[in-house]
Amino acid sequence: MPFRSHTILLSEGISAVVYWVVLLNKLIACYYALVLPVYAVIIVAALWSSYRHRQALKCRALQRVRESPLTPPVSILVPAYNEALSICESVRGLLQLDYPAIEIIVINDGSTDATLDALRREFGLVPTRLAWRKTLPCANVRCVYISPAERRLLVIDKVNGCKSDALNAGLNFATSPYFCTIDADVILESDALLRVMAPVLNERSLVLAAGGIVRVVNGCQVANGAVAEVRLPKRSIEVLQVIEYLRGFLFGREGWSALNALLIISGAFGVFSRRVALEIGGYRNDTVGEDMDLVVRMHRHLRSIRKPYRIVFVPDPVCWTQVPADLKTLVRQRARWHKGLLDVLWRSRCMFFNPRYGPAGMLAFPYQAAVELLGPIVEVIGIISLTLSGVLGIFRWGQLLSIALFAYLAGTILSVSAVLLEELTYRRYKTMGELFRLLAYTLFDFFPYRQFLIFCRIKGMVDYVRRPHQWGAQQRTGFKPAPAAR
Repeated sequence: MPFRSHTILLSEGISAVVYWVVLLNKLIACYYALVLPVYAVIIVAALWSSYRHRQALKCRALQRVRESPLTPPVSILVPAYNEALSICESVRGLLQLDYPAIEIIVINDGSTDATLDALRREFGLVPTRLAWRKTLPCANVRCVYISPAERRLLVIDKVNGCKSDALNAGLNFATSPYFCTIDADVILESDALLRVMAPVLNERSLVLAAGGIVRVVNGCQVANGAVAEVRLPKRSIEVLQVIEYLRGFLFGREGWSALNALLIISGAFGVFSRRVALEIGGYRNDTVGEDMDLVVRMHRHLRSIRKPYRIVFVPDPVCWTQVPADLKTLVRQRARWHKGLLDVLWRSRCMFFNPRYGPAGMLAFPYQAAVELLGPIVEVIGIISLTLSGVLGIFRWGQLLSIALFAYLAGTILSVSAVLLEELTYRRYKTMGELFRLLAYTLFDFFPYRQFLIFCRIKGMVDYVRRPHQWGAQQRTGFKPAPAAR
């Protein structure tokens, strides 16, 4: 009898496990049945937007934008913390931008390395007494420097706060109606600012924020503040990030921009209305996702006052940025990004399925919450559930293999499409060898790189619970110089 009772209990336990696994499979199937149509809408919108933009490129006269008296001046804000390896090269590139009127404001946020000394030597900085108003709260400003040789450059040395605090300090000194945020380790193409400001000039009363595409500079050769030769990186982890950036910007942000529901403009390269930024109180100091937080709050503010507006993504102004070259730094960066996403979504949870906020509230916000935020958890549960389905005989292993193969092919086709769309349109990589190498790496994008990113994103959620406002240091490698001419 005891043996019989144990057998009955074991049978009932297995039946309960089978019931829950089947239920999980059904829930996951429903999840993807809802998500896939949204994916389809975003991709179609992105392709349509890309087609329209390519047609506009044929007739857009940047010379008219450059020479128009209506083209507004732009203040370029460059927050810098321990950026001695790249700050001078980046500023040299900004000084060479093809734009009629700019002011460059570098904010040294209490660096502990030679960032300020490098700027002093390179640009001959001298202290100055400059009148300014502390419109936005920021940490104490210790000194303000100007360059007698380059009057467009202003350097602010302040007590360390955070990136948001540095940007608020820069906004206090900015004098232009639009400001552009640039990371200290990026390089803009010479006409990038002109191109990203073109929709602002065309629809000046409507476009209040715009962002350009961010691409990977690792492996490229840099000279005099510009990318002299575009090359793929050598390390596999860097090449995979090239593909990830192309897919994320071209299919993600371009699609949401076409729907006027873009929630993210990269802090590495974005242009914003200074007036609107001041109306919402500038950047929050208690968030690690300051770029997304600013855009989401702009949506909320502009919708609340019922002002027509557009927040757009422009796919051809290129910003070249350094990406992590080692796994430890990459894990830290991606965990921080996901932590910032969670923080912003939680603070603005009132937008969730709220028709008051239009497409941003009804489409983009639920997508960010259900897919970008919770997607990693759903995928982990799905992997466990399908594995148990094979062990328990709910599905045959051949069926599971077919499901996995279908998912792999779908993800790989998306990555290949992003690479081809970018390269066939703009042709950044000049040799077929590099293009084929990039396409070859798309085979590893969905597996195993995607699973690695799932780990990073779940780690970010755990970090948010433990240390919600901790930024985490990032390791810099500096730019690769172009070989000297013979």
